[in-house]
Amino acid sequence: MSGAHVVDRAQIEQKVPEVTAAFWITKVLTTGMGETTADYLVHQIDPPLAVGLAGLGLLAALLLQFAARRYVPWIYWLAVVMVSIFGTMAADAVHVGLGVPYLVSTVAFVLALAAVFLTWRTTEKTLSIHSMVTRRREAFYWATVLTTFALGTAAGDLTAMALGLGYLASGVLFAVLIAIPALAYRRFGMNATFAFWFAYVLTRPLGASVADWAAVSPERGGLDLGAGPVSLALALAILALVTLLAARAARAARTTPARSRESALLALKPPR
Repeated sequence: MSGAHVVDRAQIEQKVPEVTAAFWITKVLTTGMGETTADYLVHQIDPPLAVGLAGLGLLAALLLQFAARRYVPWIYWLAVVMVSIFGTMAADAVHVGLGVPYLVSTVAFVLALAAVFLTWRTTEKTLSIHSMVTRRREAFYWATVLTTFALGTAAGDLTAMALGLGYLASGVLFAVLIAIPALAYRRFGMNATFAFWFAYVLTRPLGASVADWAAVSPERGGLDLGAGPVSLALALAILALVTLLAARAARAARTTPARSRESALLALKPPR
């Protein structure tokens, strides 16, 4: 088709999950697991090696995600878990390795996220996750996800340590804040895309604060369960939820007719 935008068949299928209660629960659990797993790894092996291994794991997970022709629950959530682990290490490296204050790193990641959103919006005319049907949009999506994890890590450390709230109080604070977009969307008509990304950013400091509270010593205001056991418990919970999500996806695939090429192409059009 001369002059027309042709979409590769591998890019037609939606590559992200439906946003349900199970999605949000799983997302919060992955943020907590990423926080404690990153802490566990950097204390068990040489930190630069831990960061390198996490980076390789993230690269492998993203390659699997981009190679998939449709949403595959275990591949998608593996990528999210690896983003969580590596994003935590990246944010911690900025503070611990480079000595950047939490406030400065938080502001820097806010600006980085704004730049990603601006570029995505300018290029694609939409930030909706319901239009992840091209490689480029998928790349923007994962760049956003990685930046939100780094931002959430810095913000959580800012409230817990720099502002002195501690992990439990920070968890309560972010639990209250994350209710704002949900309430505003349901009651006051907040833009759905804005509400989604508002909540998405907050899942990171919420999950990380609660996981840290469970893992750290009483001297640091925690329950002293240890980063390793907390990571294992969260991994098992994530595995159970992803298994449930995979079963639901399989049932939906059997009962719902495949979306036509024409309807997939319509998803490329930005919303009015």
